Amino acid sequence: MTGRIVIFGATGGIGSATARLLHARDCKLHLVARDESRLAPFAHELGADATGGDVTDPELFGRVAESLDGPCGGIVYAVGTLKLGSLQRLEAEDFRNDFMINAEGAALAVKALLPELKKSDGTPSVVLFSSVAVGQGFAFHASIGMAKGAVEGLTRSLAAELAPKIRVNAIAPSLTRTPLADGILANEKMAEAITKMHALRRLGTADDAANLAAFLLSDEAGWITGQVLGVDGGRSSLRTSG
Repeated sequence: MTGRIVIFGATGGIGSATARLLHARDCKLHLVARDESRLAPFAHELGADATGGDVTDPELFGRVAESLDGPCGGIVYAVGTLKLGSLQRLEAEDFRNDFMINAEGAALAVKALLPELKKSDGTPSVVLFSSVAVGQGFAFHASIGMAKGAVEGLTRSLAAELAPKIRVNAIAPSLTRTPLADGILANEKMAEAITKMHALRRLGTADDAANLAAFLLSDEAGWITGQVLGVDGGRSSLRTSG
């Protein structure tokens, strides 16, 4: 990787795990997150540059691009929502918010940083995040499933448009133990039931997704683009007894 890696959602579960892993591999980082009180000390810990702001503010992406001190070697857009509910309970605002944060924000991030990505000497990589719920279809996931489905379409469209200079892939996790999922996992019986739906009989961790993100950013993944890769304990494709 040549150039600074920009991580959106850097103080979240998967974003922070990815940042720590890349830092351990001596990558230069630029961290972006909404909660500046958490962002500043985390960026200081990793010796990274940082920009605070909410991805629902279109001006954030321009500020990130302006603050880079060199080419961009990659983007990790680890920002997401987990709004569950029946169709009857979901409001127009829920659909708009999920789409804006998950899909529109990802598109605007890549658009704003595209000039810096093109300045990289290597082949920059963009990593977006979908969900196992897109391929499987789960009840009460209409809003988030729609938004993450848009992320998968965006992934393939950008991979085609930006090739051969820039690679674009997405990761589709199953339920992962991060603060975003605390509301679901607080119910131990529900957590146990969901765990049993996975062939590997455990829920995901932030490190599971971070390991794949780091791989997709690396030159080792240099012939991978336009893919949506599951990190899901087998849930997207396997049915086991018991």
